[in-house]
This record gives sequence, structure tokens and C-alpha cells, in this order.
Amino acid sequence: MKTLYLIRHGKSSWDDPALADFARPLTGRGRRAARLMGEHMARSKWIPDLVLCSSAVRARQTLEFALRAWSSPKPEVRFQRSLYMADADKLLQQARQLDDSVNSAMLVGHDPGIRDLALLLAGKAEDIYLERLARKFPTGALAVFTFPFRR
Repeated sequence: MKTLYLIRHGKSSWDDPALADFARPLTGRGRRAARLMGEHMARSKWIPDLVLCSSAVRARQTLEFALRAWSSPKPEVRFQRSLYMADADKLLQQARQLDDSVNSAMLVGHDPGIRDLALLLAGKAEDIYLERLARKFPTGALAVFTFPFRR
């Protein structure tokens, strides 16, 4: 069994209209949500072997605040520009290319790619959950999938 964690970055700031989208930081609410998510993951023992994270500021900060709650050893982290605004196909391709020795991985990214990948992986989940997910995958949200990981 393999586990894949999908995280949408926390709430980001629009305070500076001149700031490039890639450089937008988290708001206070986004930082709190990331910290709480990290604490929940630690309590649940959901610590991945590997993290692939968009290199956008808000994604990096989301991971930074989540990591603070995790005890050692910390997972290997790879920041990838290609994950910035990647679609579901690109994200799935990244997951499929992971080494077989990786038993759990986490993707930290953006909407709509993370949401669309969650919908794709959810497959035939209960309709109410699929409907909620299709409507919105909120900032700071986490989806966890455990399945036989086939390339």
C-alpha cells in the first residue's frame, strides 16, 4: 500500500496588487491553518517519506508551518517550479515517477490541479463527498489517499 497526501496551500494575501502571483505570501489565517494541519497530521502519524512542493511562496510557507509540528526525522523535501499551477495530469505524472522505495508522498500545490487530482483519485467515493470536493477544495485542505500504487 502507498499513501498520497494532497495539500492545497493556505489562504494567501492579495494586499499588494503589484506583487506577482508566484510571490504572494500566506495570511495569518493561512499560517494558522497550515500549523493546525501539520499538528493533525502529526497526531494521525501521517508523515510522508517525501514532499514535492510548488516553489511558490504560499506553498513553501504552507509546508514550513506544517513541518514545525512534525517530529524528527523530517521528510525529504523537493521544491519544484513545475508544480506551480500544475494540472491534475502533471501532478499525477509526478506521483507516478516516484521511486518504488517511497511509501508515502505529499504534493503541496494549487487549485484547480490539486482539487482535480483529488477528484480523479477519489473515483467512486460517496456522492456527497464528491459533490463537496467538486464545489471547492479549500485553501489549507488536506486529502489522503491510500491505495496500491501502480505506475
